[in-house]
Amino acid sequence: MDLPKLAIAALGGTLSMQARHAGEGVIPTISGETLLASIPELTSLAHVTAETLGLLPSASLNFGCLLSVLSWAKYQVRQGAAGVVITQGTDTLEESAAFFDYLWDCDEPLVLTGAMRSAKQAGADGPANVLDACRVALSESSRRRGVQVVMNGQIHQARHVRKTDSLALQAFSSPVFGPTGLLMENHVHYFHPLVQRHALPLPQKTTHKVALLEASLSADTLLLENVVNLGYDGLVIAGFGAGHVSDRWATAIEIIAGKIPVVIATRTGSGATAQASYGFGGSEMDLIRKGALMAGFLCPRKARILLWLLIGCQRQDELANYLNHP
Repeated sequence: MDLPKLAIAALGGTLSMQARHAGEGVIPTISGETLLASIPELTSLAHVTAETLGLLPSASLNFGCLLSVLSWAKYQVRQGAAGVVITQGTDTLEESAAFFDYLWDCDEPLVLTGAMRSAKQAGADGPANVLDACRVALSESSRRRGVQVVMNGQIHQARHVRKTDSLALQAFSSPVFGPTGLLMENHVHYFHPLVQRHALPLPQKTTHKVALLEASLSADTLLLENVVNLGYDGLVIAGFGAGHVSDRWATAIEIIAGKIPVVIATRTGSGATAQASYGFGGSEMDLIRKGALMAGFLCPRKARILLWLLIGCQRQDELANYLNHP
């Protein structure tokens, strides 16, 4: 029987980390090729190729790096890969997944995974997560679903998944929406049917900047008032509750929204921003009147990525459509 082709890219992260000397902290040292050799079960599933595109903690990734990885992934599909798996650190995995999902226009699955325990730690979860991710990437039922995140036996949609615990093995969840599927006895099971997707074009420019500021009790407005002068092209606010800020912040936001796009998300970690519930100064209704847009269920970090991509492909005027129909 002819086996399908599967491509794996390693970017680093905890999955690749080990300590060089006793008592030292772990650092990225293990290549994708070495990781592949530690999972012999893969050879019975596909013709697998692994490349090490980087050995970085995920906090050191950037949009330019992700665009290069995206180009590599699409090339693998053109070369016949039935699916692509990317391993990286979990700290920014939810953001990388959303970034890729907005731009992934292939029918073939793109799956991200990582690990919460380092390679030499007892009970290391990396190999199992990679094996699960490969099974998802090779599943016919994963086609045309865009980008998925596979961790701890669960499948999460890129737009909804968040890292919700700093160190626990069960660190990833999709608040409100829940996982889109899971692996049971090595088989892939999805809970929801396919939905139509529309990928964005690649950004034509990449030098623009989008700020992310969080509202907090008694916060001053110094940074907020200087966002435009500092050269930012867009602003996302992680607001209180259903998308609220102080009255002072609302006054500053009205001025900013006349110059650059402003998106208000919720900092709570779950739920959506409101549209027509509260009317006080700094409420969602007040901010909408002042020219800001509400992020809905999109978390602040992913709202920033969406805005950056839309500005980059000169489609920021369509921002409201993407926020209302994620």
